[in-house]
Amino acid sequence: MQQLLLLGDEAIAQGAIDAGISGVYAYPGTPSTEITEYIQSSKEASNRNIRSLWSANEKTAMESAIGMSYAGKKALVCMKHVGLNVAADAFVNAGITGANGGLVVLSADDPSMHSSQNEQDSRFYGKFSLIPCMEPSNQQEAYDMTRYAFEISEKFGTPVLIRVTTRLAHSRAGVIRKEILDQNEMHLPSDLKQFVLLPAIARKQYNKLLGKQDQFEADSAQSGYNKLIDGPDKSRGIIACGIAYNYLMENYEDGIIPHPVFKVGQYPIDRNMLSKLYEAVDEILVLEDGYPIIEELLKGMLDKGKTVRGRLDGSIPRAGELNPNIVGKALKLETSEGFNTPEILAGRPPRLCDGCSHTDSFLALNEAMEAYSKGRVFSDIGCYTLSALAPLESINSCVDMGASITMAIGAADAGLVPSVAAIGDSTFTHSGITGLLDAVNCNAPITVLIMDNSTTGMTGGQTSSAFEKVDAIVRGVGVEEEHIKVITPLKRNHEENLKIYKEELAYEGVSVIIARRECIQTLARRMKQKAIQKREAKKA
Repeated sequence: MQQLLLLGDEAIAQGAIDAGISGVYAYPGTPSTEITEYIQSSKEASNRNIRSLWSANEKTAMESAIGMSYAGKKALVCMKHVGLNVAADAFVNAGITGANGGLVVLSADDPSMHSSQNEQDSRFYGKFSLIPCMEPSNQQEAYDMTRYAFEISEKFGTPVLIRVTTRLAHSRAGVIRKEILDQNEMHLPSDLKQFVLLPAIARKQYNKLLGKQDQFEADSAQSGYNKLIDGPDKSRGIIACGIAYNYLMENYEDGIIPHPVFKVGQYPIDRNMLSKLYEAVDEILVLEDGYPIIEELLKGMLDKGKTVRGRLDGSIPRAGELNPNIVGKALKLETSEGFNTPEILAGRPPRLCDGCSHTDSFLALNEAMEAYSKGRVFSDIGCYTLSALAPLESINSCVDMGASITMAIGAADAGLVPSVAAIGDSTFTHSGITGLLDAVNCNAPITVLIMDNSTTGMTGGQTSSAFEKVDAIVRGVGVEEEHIKVITPLKRNHEENLKIYKEELAYEGVSVIIARRECIQTLARRMKQKAIQKREAKKA
């Protein structure tokens, strides 16, 4: 079969295409974004009429995928770890409804918080929802496990979670493809009440889910993705989960590890394998790129006095992602500390792009806020979060998607009037609309700045669900027409925009200022594409 050089994300995408998916639903979030982008740009996916949608948020993406599964077809839904929090209501309940067509949920975790506001381990969600979870150690496994996840989803009638981390998502390796499977024909569940979670039905469905747990564990023992590899030196046993197995192998150039190793790639793990390892060795080192899930399980289930080392005892740092050096130190091997950065390379914090519309929006806001005490601007997740840094230093919060408006409401209720909420257009439709509705319903004395750059800029310029809809949504939510102002954030409009900011800050009710100017990056790409088309037209 064909061999491709793929990112981990791209391997998952190709695996889903080859597994016979009919749809992919997602909200862009690093490090998961490239999965959906790969499918969108794939000629094979286009020829197979695979539906691909950037949804308004992760919850709506999850629900769309459940709907496709209900209709009997295979669906993939993709998000980053904090997005799984947004999708949690539908995700957890999908474990109880079960799946009809194959349903696979991809969650990309971000240890060390390279582009995220927390470290979170999605394996907990798999355990919480009582569904199988796959964790690949390399790109080939990412491809193979995606195909296998759809297989067991339909075999057991359950959603399956795939969990990857940033390094696997964004590193490349060769991947060998397998045969391409046909898409399912549409077919409805044999029990048309299966997805109706009224308590009487949900209780039956939940008992069915509980009854499948032994099957899930047996499958993880037989699939080949969990392996107990013997070694002659029984002074230590090693448990390596997902990409941690790669880091372990990098510490042994000949590929021979002297200690017994339990390689974990599928959950729930087989407890017999775990017990065999525990009984065979003097102590255990647990390598997990994330939370100490297996470590805690070991200490709770097999606490018979043997030493279990890992994140909980400090053998592995409690925070941050793993790497080969950390693993080597835990194994008491000689490790390289890397190289010293030349002094000529000064550290540079991230900043807004030159010419970014957000800069002009915040410069005017900063000047308007000089009449009030500091600490009044609540913000959100997007490129504009960088305005917390010098030289702008405009915003005072960034908690989660959509929190700017609702935090401003709470602060105003506490007496901080005026309070300002700064939110992007894509984040507004993701989870800001309901907050604005709350503000309208209680006539909160807040000013909402919606920075509409016509795209989801932070993750690379994907289509925004808010495109050409922001004004209508704001009116529909109930904001008074005279307090909906549209401005163009440009230096030449600074005085005019400043006047509008000051007027709306003085208004003791809900006002919305829409600062609209296209993202400088998507504008540059659009103009470049336009020039190419013009040249091609001349040649023709």
